[in-house]
Amino acid sequence: MKKLILNFKSKDSKKIKNPKNFLGGKGANLSEMGKMGLPVPPGFTISTKVCEIFYKDKKRLSQNLINQIKRELQIIEKEVGKKFGDLKNPLLLSVRSGARVSMPGMMDTILNLGLNDKTVNALALKTSNGRFAKDSYRRFIQMYGNVVMGVEGYHFEELIENYKLTKGVLLDTDLDESDWDGLIKDFKRTVKDKAKKDFPQNVYEQLLGAISAVFLSWESNRAKVYRKLNQIPAEWGTAVNVQSMVFGNMGEDCATGVVFTRNPSNGLNEIYGEYLINAQGEDVVAGTRTPQYITKKERIKAKVKALSMEEVMPTVYKQLHKILKKLEKHYKDMQDVEFTVENKKLWMLQTRSGKRTAKSAVKIAVDMVKEKLISKKEAVLRIDPNSLDTLLHPTLDEKDSINVIANGLPASPGAASGKVVFSSEEAERLTAIMQDTILVRVETSPEDIQGMHAAKGILTARGGMTSHAAVVARGMGRPCVSGSSEIDINYENKSFKTSSMEIKEGEIITIDGSTGRIIQGRVATVKPEISGDFSKLMMWADNFRKLNIRTNSETPKDTKTAKDFGAEGIGLCRTEHMFFDEERILSVREMILSKTIEDRSIALNKLLPHQKKDFIEIFKIMSRLPVTVRLLDPPLHEFLPRTNKEINEVANVVNLPVKEIEIRIEELHEQNPMLGHRGCRLGISFPEIYEMQCRAIFEALAELQKKKIKSAFPEIMIPLVSTEAEIKIMKDLVIKVASEVQKQHKVKIKFMVGTMIELPRAAIKAKEIAKHAEFFSFGTNDLTQTTFGISRDDSGKFLNDYIENKIFSIDPFVSIDEGVADLVEIAVEKGKIQNKKLKLGICGEHGGDPKSIEFCSNAGLNYVSCSPYRVPIARLAAAQAELKK
Repeated sequence: MKKLILNFKSKDSKKIKNPKNFLGGKGANLSEMGKMGLPVPPGFTISTKVCEIFYKDKKRLSQNLINQIKRELQIIEKEVGKKFGDLKNPLLLSVRSGARVSMPGMMDTILNLGLNDKTVNALALKTSNGRFAKDSYRRFIQMYGNVVMGVEGYHFEELIENYKLTKGVLLDTDLDESDWDGLIKDFKRTVKDKAKKDFPQNVYEQLLGAISAVFLSWESNRAKVYRKLNQIPAEWGTAVNVQSMVFGNMGEDCATGVVFTRNPSNGLNEIYGEYLINAQGEDVVAGTRTPQYITKKERIKAKVKALSMEEVMPTVYKQLHKILKKLEKHYKDMQDVEFTVENKKLWMLQTRSGKRTAKSAVKIAVDMVKEKLISKKEAVLRIDPNSLDTLLHPTLDEKDSINVIANGLPASPGAASGKVVFSSEEAERLTAIMQDTILVRVETSPEDIQGMHAAKGILTARGGMTSHAAVVARGMGRPCVSGSSEIDINYENKSFKTSSMEIKEGEIITIDGSTGRIIQGRVATVKPEISGDFSKLMMWADNFRKLNIRTNSETPKDTKTAKDFGAEGIGLCRTEHMFFDEERILSVREMILSKTIEDRSIALNKLLPHQKKDFIEIFKIMSRLPVTVRLLDPPLHEFLPRTNKEINEVANVVNLPVKEIEIRIEELHEQNPMLGHRGCRLGISFPEIYEMQCRAIFEALAELQKKKIKSAFPEIMIPLVSTEAEIKIMKDLVIKVASEVQKQHKVKIKFMVGTMIELPRAAIKAKEIAKHAEFFSFGTNDLTQTTFGISRDDSGKFLNDYIENKIFSIDPFVSIDEGVADLVEIAVEKGKIQNKKLKLGICGEHGGDPKSIEFCSNAGLNYVSCSPYRVPIARLAAAQAELKK
């Protein structure tokens, strides 16, 4: 497109392949409404391409663009019979943002543009309504002064409030023309004082200033945060819509409002919205006046006396109702509509797909299938998979009193209240006496697993969205706020400080894992209902998807939760998580600190019955389904005692002096343990560890078989393999133990042996590794770490800088990076050359990310595995991936 600006009625819009990409959502919809014959005030859209040019051109508007704007203005002037800046019949404009996707309240808007000391009098004469003209002028100075000239809004609000107090009135509508005259002078004086320049009287200077301000608001902090939370690319930019003003503030036969074609909270098929008589758009959202209901039904339900629009303006209401039905039928989606009534005439200012809760999104999609507005395929594609999180976890009751004291990252959804504790031991102690806790740590380690399990929620000062705390919390379904740099934790004093207060151990806080809020005191929560509509949508999704969905789980409780959510097996059972139980950790430490194989075997024999018991429970729950058991993976340092108390406990168990234990701990210390003695390297050095784990697996299967209980199908996974020799040695060990158990118990056990592809070398040498592996499971957490050379737990300190500088568009630990994706594709291709029957899956955190799931579907994987509470999300995302092909 050579044209950078398009009139709403321009036929050129038909030539645009993706109108929303070029015109923004608002511009594309205004153009569409115009074509539908709806009453839209004339105007034009300055495209998103201009936003790109604006930033490249040092945030300036070129003369060529200014000339185009002036030409477009002349078209509007002809259409409405008014002239911009005219002293008899002035044309006034609104200047509004319009990104590709709706970003409510994130960017700037200017109304009543074109008013100055002279045109305000012309407007007063033309309309015979001096109060309306002066009210519009003060609104313009207030908006323009704030948005374009940087004067804080409260300066203007204080002046209005003081004026009302002096006059003894409550509402802005109680002020008359002379009052606004006085305030206009005060407003202009405030602008001069704060901005160090006069309020502009030249209408073209006003217009260009407003357009530039809207483009600049694309890079405002709030817009950046919103884009980051909603994964909206910075390069998209925003369009700007310039439109002739229509006025809802001219008197009692005028109004403005916002209305949804269905209820956005519960999805009910009924008009839902608010309006104000004698007001402009910002009055509805600003909260300076209490809006009234659109429909009589809603008014009666709310037990409100102020009459609804349906009752006050019945003719206009009928016209609006008819248009709303037409819009919903046209767009085949619930619409969020802005309108203005000027002297009993209805004008449509905007329509867009309305923001809605996850619950209402599911209901609306299912209802629209019933109404034959959309197909099942469209219903499945319409739901944002990530939004389902809020359906599966308790959420805060926003009607309750909420005092936010700090913020962090929304690492694991849901809300929880409890007493602040700073240690896992205290969390377990209080939970044992039926008290709810929030575990607060600088950062968590695997050793905190019991405390994390005992606590209702987890709060950390460090770590990102995929830190240990975040990953484990999501797996457990625990709400978690991570990486809150706004809190300063003091373990010694057992307290943490925020900018406003100090919270001590035992005091109650609430965390909101869906938004990252940390709140003082207890806040009521709402337990979401998994409705029949949800089940219906999931069933449709299952019919479309080809990827299987498994879960990451190692406890019977999590396994049951995941199966109830529709998991078709376990893709990652992390056996090390079974070791952190209080009665087991001592045996693990005894095993690690032993210097001889005999001593190690004694400790391992203590662990074997525990592992076997866990496997029996999990294999029973996942009857007839595959369960991938990963043999011991983390570096040994994670299990080592740290405190004097723990060292003394181990010394007593192994009957060795404390000094000798301390020397052994020092011997085992590694500079970079994540790249050290872990995974299959432990199996090579200490094969007896892997032998014990395999024996526990096979004995559990043998016991179930003898009891004639249908069990799961085991897939034994060797972690951190990078060479053919490693997988061969480890596979031989697994087969040897299986043979011994089968012979001993006189049973036949079916199983598979495979490996975790989590190192670049393993991906590149996949063909050789596939000679001995029956399946590959991509551990994309470590594959991302080792591909980038970035520590996942430390990356939170600088990843934001990389996103700010557009090096990364999104955290590579949240959504799979293209470089990591390339390695996965290489491994898939090479592995399949060697073994056509090779089973392929992913078990890293990316297994629950919709964008990564789409990649997995396209790459030819058989399944994805994710935390239990993300199973429905993965089911829906897998269906969408298939439907997009």
